[in-house]
Amino acid sequence: MTDIDLMYLKSLSKQYPNAAAASTEIINLQAILNLPKSTEHFLTDIHGEYEQFNHVLKNGSGTVRRKIDEEFGMNLSDKDKRSLATLIYYPKEKLDIEQEKEDNIEDWYRITLHRLVQVTKRVSSKYTRSKVRKALPKEFAYVIEELITEKAEIQNKEAYYNEIIHSIIRVGAAPDFIIALANLIQRMVIDHLHIVGDIFDRGPGPHIIMDTLMSYHSVDIQWGNHDIVWMGAAAGSLACIANVIRFSARYGNLRILEEGYGINLIPLATFALDTYGNSDTSVFKIKYDDNYDVSNLNLDEKMHKAISIIQFKLEGQLIRKYPEFEMNDRLLLDKIDLEKGEILLDGKAYKLKDSYMPTLNPDDPYALSPEEEELMDRLKYAFMHCEKLNRHVKFLFSKGSLYKVYNSNLLYHGCVPLDEKGNFKRVTIHGKEYAGKALYDILEKYARKGYYSRDKEEREFGRDIMWYIWTGPNSPVFGKDKMASFERYFIEDESTHKETKCSYYKLLDNEEVIDRILTEFGLQPAYSHIVNGHVPVEVKKGATPIRCGGRLLVIDGGFSKAYQGKTGIAGYTLVSNSHGMRLVAHKPFESAHSAIINESDIFSDDISVEVYPMRRRVADTDIGADIRDQITQLEELLSAYREGLIRERE
Repeated sequence: MTDIDLMYLKSLSKQYPNAAAASTEIINLQAILNLPKSTEHFLTDIHGEYEQFNHVLKNGSGTVRRKIDEEFGMNLSDKDKRSLATLIYYPKEKLDIEQEKEDNIEDWYRITLHRLVQVTKRVSSKYTRSKVRKALPKEFAYVIEELITEKAEIQNKEAYYNEIIHSIIRVGAAPDFIIALANLIQRMVIDHLHIVGDIFDRGPGPHIIMDTLMSYHSVDIQWGNHDIVWMGAAAGSLACIANVIRFSARYGNLRILEEGYGINLIPLATFALDTYGNSDTSVFKIKYDDNYDVSNLNLDEKMHKAISIIQFKLEGQLIRKYPEFEMNDRLLLDKIDLEKGEILLDGKAYKLKDSYMPTLNPDDPYALSPEEEELMDRLKYAFMHCEKLNRHVKFLFSKGSLYKVYNSNLLYHGCVPLDEKGNFKRVTIHGKEYAGKALYDILEKYARKGYYSRDKEEREFGRDIMWYIWTGPNSPVFGKDKMASFERYFIEDESTHKETKCSYYKLLDNEEVIDRILTEFGLQPAYSHIVNGHVPVEVKKGATPIRCGGRLLVIDGGFSKAYQGKTGIAGYTLVSNSHGMRLVAHKPFESAHSAIINESDIFSDDISVEVYPMRRRVADTDIGADIRDQITQLEELLSAYREGLIRERE
């Protein structure tokens, strides 16, 4: 044993001061290895749809209802099962309804508490008592632990358990206790949550989703392009700020910035009215839902146009600054002839649908006007000093990454840039070439520097890289040759709107390519999977989320309402437990209010991805590998105690 090994064991002995303590922990850890693998839940492309997100989180993609069916079988009617499931999802709201309509509320409390205890016992059965205890609400921890560790065969304790239930009701604690049990069930059905990108944009509540994730017990996040652009905005990237505002304006969601994050958009509104107040801005139509205040429509269109023109200028500045981005085809403002109202693309002239651009200087089309510069300075300050946004972005950095390897699954949002033959595409970043995993790593490294570095030049480059990750043709979270926003706004000819997906998406069923990707990230192709989202699976056209014989799973099925007409469903989620992996295809979700009043769940179809021949244990997971390392270290400590190398303490 080396001196360094002995020094480490002495440090470990502070936690386990004698042979008995070390032995006890070895026994405990060895037993944990033989517990069933815990349940993982994968979601992607949520795009601000907070009500549906919260519901799927509450029902565990049908896991809660599945546990109810397993527990009660034919002993409960379907109506009672639906009622119990709704209570578990929305305990406070459901309680209010039951308290109003029930003639004998104490009987309802008694029956409901017994049923909730049964479900709680079932969902907690594969965890250690210690883990369950840590999840218990402090105010009811002792009582809940007594109830859920009840053994049916211990008849002489029946009166004891019944008296606990009776006392809960008698002292008026039943409502709070029911809420506590319902929340505990939600907590126990899913042990770990994976968010495979795109929390932000399109839907109305990304800030609500972020608040929910920050309070979730165990989560990791793989950044999507719509996440990274918000992260870049918080870091102070002007191009990212313009993109965030433009997207929010386009989907009628400026209130996310104003009310959700408290960012003052009055300077933008003032500038838009001063600059475009008397012009027709109908080209910049707003895509809005029933919750949108149409009285804001005219002003929002003007704000939409104002920030779009600024965005195209700022992006042009970055493209000219970094030739290595290979985005010169997106330099469009210098191709405009304002007098003719035309733009020249690839030798062909196109009529502009809107040629009123008073801030565009033909001699220097990518320069901001003095008024635009002042506006962007104010917006930059607002984004960088928004406490709530930066709290959310710091959480994305602490819990997130561009990819993650977890339990033989490779998780990333978009793609791995490939050439047409399926080889890793070499991309130049800061003068050096990177490909495959190394490209992911360097982009993430610079993104983190863009937010955290204290070096001015390093931070500036990192900010610019975050914009590139959002929209660059070789970005692994974008995966297209261009973002044709300018063409969609200004050119009628739809052939100019086309965005071509990268080679990765043509090779999703090529086993050699998929195996190469898995190997690149350190996984064994024979029993590993890739999980990604980003591109909605058009189910109604016959597309399938299961590719390459089950090696690759594309789980973007249209969580966002903006995509549901295209996909035909309302999103996929993936559930991985000790028995296997199943993909859940969700039907459209009306609202939380409807789910409570009508006791309606999201109707979902299960697709079995993989069934394990033997039930997976903790020993078969990444956590299991960590536990085996701990056992090895503890066994070395135990030997040191027995050989007298380290003195035991009381």
